[in-house]
Amino acid sequence: MGATTGPTPGPGSSVEGHDPTEVVLVARGIATAVAPADGLTEVQAALLQAIASALTGVEVDYRGLEPLGPDELAAVLERRDLAYRQRIVHHMVLGELVLRPIPIEVAARVATYAEALGVDDRFVRIARRYAQGAFGLAWMDLRRSGFVEQVRQLDMGLLRSSRTLSDPFVAPGPDSELEGTWAGFCELPPGSLGRSVWEMYQSRGFALPGAVGGPSAYLAQHDFVHVLADYGTNLKGELEVFAFIGRCDPDPKGFAWLATLVGLFETGYIADTGFFERDVRERHIRAEGMQYRIADAIRRGKAVCERYCTDLFEVDYHALSELPVDEVRTQLRIPSKSPQALTSGSAGVFERGGLSELQCRIADERAHREGAAR
Repeated sequence: MGATTGPTPGPGSSVEGHDPTEVVLVARGIATAVAPADGLTEVQAALLQAIASALTGVEVDYRGLEPLGPDELAAVLERRDLAYRQRIVHHMVLGELVLRPIPIEVAARVATYAEALGVDDRFVRIARRYAQGAFGLAWMDLRRSGFVEQVRQLDMGLLRSSRTLSDPFVAPGPDSELEGTWAGFCELPPGSLGRSVWEMYQSRGFALPGAVGGPSAYLAQHDFVHVLADYGTNLKGELEVFAFIGRCDPDPKGFAWLATLVGLFETGYIADTGFFERDVRERHIRAEGMQYRIADAIRRGKAVCERYCTDLFEVDYHALSELPVDEVRTQLRIPSKSPQALTSGSAGVFERGGLSELQCRIADERAHREGAAR
């Protein structure tokens, strides 16, 4: 069995004095559920261990844990409510999704554990489709599970758009009024939320919402979160911001965001979303320190979920756009990044380490033009 230590929560943590014995038992169940025939892979063990530590303050060595069957895990968690058990199942699914391919027996085993925990979860079925090679059907299920129904129910006035959306990843076409609203953020005071988001777009050459090539008004909501949670816009930063956003959602459907980004940028199960395109030239979750960055994003999201209790895609950021960024962070109860995430390379939205190579070139060219014009 892996060694444990007592809770050691970091600054801003939402750790609540978890029982180390229970944490180890849950880890044993998760590890047993998601282990391929040769045992947990290094990326599985590192990621699951980092998440357990970030959320509970208990260090568990996932390598070499003794097995724990589904019925035994169900007995451990019988006092926990359905939402808690569902989050545990999502940790199992995440442990599956970083595998390429997902062994059929792993997908079937996770389904058995979910059933024992009384959890009927669409994401378990999505992982099974991946294991079967039905990537297109899995993506259709994922869209239905986490995005399409939600965006259709949203008041588009909150996004300052009159266009009907059927898909959060697909902009409904040019919208000069929406583009003008976003362009108007440049008139707001420096340090305000709106001005900061506008500067983020300008520095990277991003097309504004409403412009040709710009994101849908719904997807653009996550760009406010890039600024508020201080995550970069390269692929590692996108993984962080969507891990954060997904866990902020009080509805477990938010897990769809992280599941989608893993499929796009880690395993390639998803070819494109209509806005984001698959990019697996690097295995981003396997990069040094990335497990701590994702785990910390989940920890921060959990803290916001507990204190603010609102899907961050349903926040009226336009109404908050004139406020200083720090004031909005306080309103949304966003905790600071952990020291471990920072030392592992979690870059801020305006730090060079938070930009992709292309974004760095665009920023450099823009700075050169501005310098020449002075």
